[in-house]
Amino acid sequence: MLKRARLSLPVLLAAVLTVCSAADEPEDYFEFTCPKPDGQFEDPYQCDKYYECNDGRVKEQLCPDGLVFNPASKLVNKCDQVFNVDCGDRKELQPPRPIGVCPRQNGFFPHPDSSICNIFYNCINGRELEMTCVAGLHFYEPTGTCVWPDMANRQGCGSNANKKLNDGFQCPKNAQKMDKNGQIITHPNYPHPDDCQRFYICLNGIEPRQGTCDQGMVYNEDLQRCDDPENVPGCEDWYNSSETDRDA
Repeated sequence: MLKRARLSLPVLLAAVLTVCSAADEPEDYFEFTCPKPDGQFEDPYQCDKYYECNDGRVKEQLCPDGLVFNPASKLVNKCDQVFNVDCGDRKELQPPRPIGVCPRQNGFFPHPDSSICNIFYNCINGRELEMTCVAGLHFYEPTGTCVWPDMANRQGCGSNANKKLNDGFQCPKNAQKMDKNGQIITHPNYPHPDDCQRFYICLNGIEPRQGTCDQGMVYNEDLQRCDDPENVPGCEDWYNSSETDRDA
């Protein structure tokens, strides 16, 4: 005659709790284990999440919105700009928290008007600082820097495009231009002799390109950038004259 096995109440409760815990646990559940007792370590899935270990005790942390965790950083604060970090398989990010022109609260972002390629924003905790590339350059979001338009290859930039020359201009040989601080300008600009809106750019001082200011602006050689016509002697009435008068 078979006897039924009888379970004590504590054993029965433990079994029920184990089953419930397994059922409630999500399929993608991940529990981080400190590889070392102390330090900061990246999450394997989310680029802006990391873990801070203190005597083996782990605390989950998030970088400020827009920044990501840089495990290679030697700094105490390892949250860094996106373009400085290779996230690899860490594709996930926290949901963005946009404010104004900042799609995320931290980072470098292009102007919301895609036709404006030389203006960008440095967002710090949701407060934006408008910045302008030097004449002839466009903002390139993957590097957070200003580069030559053919490198940025941004759509909709129109007349701002930087073009290789076919009009015979050559960069002055052995000529060095200095900025207002006395520093040598690596890529000096030169005004066009007949067109206030256009100018020449000498890459590394030797390779000529042509730049064009936005409509309504003219090139200011003293500032090495595009400026309002009234600030450039001889170009004050550039847009008031007819195209026929300009070409004459």
